[in-house]
Amino acid sequence: MANLSHPSEFILVGFSSFGELQVLLYGSFLVLYLLSFTGNLIIIIMVMADTHLHTPMYFFLGNFSLLEILVTMTVVPRMLSDLLASCNAISFTGCLVQFYFYFSLGSTSFLILADMALDRFVAICHPLRYGTLMRWAVCGRLAGAAWVSPFLAMVPTVLSRAHLNYCHGNIINHFFCDNTPLLQLACSDTRLLEFWDFVMALAFVLSSFLVTLISYGYIVRTVLRIPTASGRQKAFSTCGSHLTLVFIGYSSTIFLYVRPGKAHSVQVNKMVALVTSVLTPFLNPIILTFRNETVKAVIRGQLQRLKGLEKSA
Repeated sequence: MANLSHPSEFILVGFSSFGELQVLLYGSFLVLYLLSFTGNLIIIIMVMADTHLHTPMYFFLGNFSLLEILVTMTVVPRMLSDLLASCNAISFTGCLVQFYFYFSLGSTSFLILADMALDRFVAICHPLRYGTLMRWAVCGRLAGAAWVSPFLAMVPTVLSRAHLNYCHGNIINHFFCDNTPLLQLACSDTRLLEFWDFVMALAFVLSSFLVTLISYGYIVRTVLRIPTASGRQKAFSTCGSHLTLVFIGYSSTIFLYVRPGKAHSVQVNKMVALVTSVLTPFLNPIILTFRNETVKAVIRGQLQRLKGLEKSA
């Protein structure tokens, strides 16, 4: 490559160290990807088609499932093709596009989780005002802000990466264009960029996490005031699936980007990123199904309806 200060392409290391085992990895990852895509798509279709799910909570769940599909589409298909390819090259522009959509969609996911927490807060702490406070216009604004804000905020981040001098080669030790491996190739002063990344993390990850924590603080206080155990259990049951999603999403992000010594454990970071981009989207539809009584009731109703149609045919 003639000009490594601005390479025309990057080489993704991926899982090349696994050698012939990459074929086995391909089969496993392909099955998980197809199952996660199908599961999240089913949830979106159910939310759109069944009137029982035409509520703010399931509106946000549908948005979250759509985000899971889109996030995996930015990373997994490319990773699958690289597992069977002899040269895992990605163009400079393609790398920045993947970077942009992966982090924009990921930030949107956290904001949608915060919207879901606000919805549960209003439903449990202010049930009589729920219809007024969480009307469709408000839900639309919350979801719209969650989608638009990260995509706008990520523009200067991507432009800054486009103007860096990459004089430390063009080999990215990852299976996608992640932030840290990309910055490690730059010989420019990246301190300002790292500060901007910190600001972005505060704006999207930490702020949404604080909104979630504060919302559930009020929820716990309200639920503990309910005199009966059955009433408390019923109130908490409506939050079960959301709390599980929050735990999985934030714990993996904190592990990747907050824990000490992350720069010295590239392989571990790669494995955790693999879990969040392949395994977690597969688990989310299962969590939303088995931890949510309303969704299970809708699925049972649809299955009974299909059986009835088969008998009549």
